Amino acid sequence: PPPKRPMRGSAFTPEPTELLTAVPLASDQEQLDEEINNLRKELRVKVNRLFEAQGKAELKGFNLNPMSAEEMKLINRILEG
Repeated sequence: PPPKRPMRGSAFTPEPTELLTAVPLASDQEQLDEEINNLRKELRVKVNRLFEAQGKAELKGFNLNPMSAEEMKLINRILEG
């Protein structure tokens, strides 16, 4: 069986390896967010080319960008009054 973690009251103390994994996870998340944004940009270009090839008008509103978490917080503050 795996060794038990040291207990202090009702909480456990994290292993050093658990603390170290948080940093790479944040870095990985930033990289994934960047890749997702790049794919979204490429998709917009490809969809516009497709519509152009089909002789259709460009999609309206398709070039919108999502709001950041900070922008959403500001909007919510304004709406709450």
